[in-house]
Amino acid sequence: MKYEEVIVETDEKHIGTITLNRPKHLNTFSSKMAEELSDALIALDANKTVRAILLKGAGKAFCAGIDVNELSNKTAMEYRDWIERMENPLVAISNMKKPVIAQLHGVAAANGMGLIAAADLAIASENARMGLTAINVGLNCVGPVIPVARCVGRKKALELLLYGNLIDAAEALNLGLINRIVPGDELDSETRRWAEELAQKSPIAVQIAKNAFYKSEDMEYKKQFAHMNEAFARLCTTDDAKEGVRAFFEKRRPVWKEK
Repeated sequence: MKYEEVIVETDEKHIGTITLNRPKHLNTFSSKMAEELSDALIALDANKTVRAILLKGAGKAFCAGIDVNELSNKTAMEYRDWIERMENPLVAISNMKKPVIAQLHGVAAANGMGLIAAADLAIASENARMGLTAINVGLNCVGPVIPVARCVGRKKALELLLYGNLIDAAEALNLGLINRIVPGDELDSETRRWAEELAQKSPIAVQIAKNAFYKSEDMEYKKQFAHMNEAFARLCTTDDAKEGVRAFFEKRRPVWKEK
């Protein structure tokens, strides 16, 4: 697929980067950008040389939500199909094998905040803000609030959903919406360093860990242990597990298989 509203890059450090590229529109989701983002995520997940995926925005903001210019003149059925298309990238991340790290600068509003929450990991500049802001224009963020609620819990999620206020990076960190805060001028370098560190881990170990985590998330407590133990047993049979233990005893860096 040829991309016009996202930029996709890969490098020798096993990092795939997707940049939302509608800076004049604060990277709001158009139908085209939503489709391209979904396709790019799936394509990088299938790329055997990629071990970690960075997601960021061009210009002054990460993503200011959905382009409201697309709102008019749709039937109820068309609105449902349209909003599902916008939310497909949020759903896709949890189904992917590779970890996705979101890099937040400026504002992440509405679907943009949902994208940050849906990412496996997130790092933000100290002046970043986010919020489920659609309520302020008579709409709501009932899709994006789903990954947000997984991070913050029911009552705080409802507050964010119903009031539509922007929160700063410090509060987002306290709520578990992001993992780290860094100075704005260090955001690019720190995010890349973090992604490169993750890419040095065993690809199969990372992929099994992510897959098992999401699949077990809604299981009953004891079933979670059974599912996780099965995942661990599968991992123990892999070449990477054997190589990792050998390297530990031999006091050398492991050489992972490409997966």
